[in-house]
Amino acid sequence: MVRTISTAEHLAWIASRSSVSFLQTPAWASVKNEWRGESVGWFDGDTQVGAALVLYRPLPKLRRFLAYLPEGPDLDWSAADLPALLDPLTRHLASQGAFAIRMGPPVVTRRWHAATVKAGIADAALRTLSDVPADESDPAAAAVADRLAASGWRRVPTEGGFSAGQPQYNFWIRLTDDDGPLTEEQLLAGMNQQWRRNIKKAAKAGVVVTRGDRDALADFHRVYTETARRDGFTPRPQSYFDRMWDALRAEDPDRMTLYLAHHEGDLVAATTLVRVGTHAWYSYGASTTEKRDVRGSNAVQWQMIRDALAAGATVYDLRGITDTLDAEDSHVGLVQFKVGTGGEAVEYLGEWDLPINRVLYRAFTTYLKRR
Repeated sequence: MVRTISTAEHLAWIASRSSVSFLQTPAWASVKNEWRGESVGWFDGDTQVGAALVLYRPLPKLRRFLAYLPEGPDLDWSAADLPALLDPLTRHLASQGAFAIRMGPPVVTRRWHAATVKAGIADAALRTLSDVPADESDPAAAAVADRLAASGWRRVPTEGGFSAGQPQYNFWIRLTDDDGPLTEEQLLAGMNQQWRRNIKKAAKAGVVVTRGDRDALADFHRVYTETARRDGFTPRPQSYFDRMWDALRAEDPDRMTLYLAHHEGDLVAATTLVRVGTHAWYSYGASTTEKRDVRGSNAVQWQMIRDALAAGATVYDLRGITDTLDAEDSHVGLVQFKVGTGGEAVEYLGEWDLPINRVLYRAFTTYLKRR
């Protein structure tokens, strides 16, 4: 059975798990305030066996919704009978006015070590990550995709590894191995020479990394908008980050942290970190054009990694990358920056749609294509 659950029930479920995506916390509904949010739970009798945050996006002029579960739901994806879990969800969301469901199963399908990605970029014959044999593949994840397709779910097309929602490829740094947590020395040793040199250069130059309070979001946003102008993307308004801060930290004071890197009193880089249990995410970053040579971006990343390790995180997630390995592609620079940390590229199962009302779903997808 699937039913609406309270925020308290949802948070109790999250507390019982090692981690779930921060996009699946009740607080995220307050951040995405243009959507209607609902927490739902799966129950086997009186025992809860899963949970999700659902965001309802309304169709213009109609009280019908796309029900979106970003990087969710959190349930047993290894279950052989997935329809027994997902069909009750469909019935519940349809009763709430959903014309379609979009979800992003938190299922990892393949992994490529940093050395493998680096070699792929150097090989002109290889254009994308999928052209490179993975270091690790999970047959069970492929079986999930087959079961979803057999149940009528449709994989959302991606371009460069990105769909309209969340990235299919992320870059992780594992903070533990079979022997337990890694040391800072081990993490540094896993980085390439350029990363280690830049961290040392920042320290020698006197870059100081501190944590900021809510008032410092204005300083972060100033540098963030400068970064947006330089890199050619549309920045989010400061009100978005204010909502993130208020909602996430109200849920858990350690959920979101702001980092500021200063050099001789000048702010040179700023980032936000989000953590849920054992998973920590680098969510937003910014740097100034001036004083880039003091390597504030490397310094602030290294501090976040160290703090995530000290907090007991097992994964430091640098979030999305494109799937390009083409040395001529402008996006490959971000891939190379993250590869330098010594982590791994991680492929998720991607996002999937289930049309409930096919006419409205077709109209919605046509509308998205024309935007």
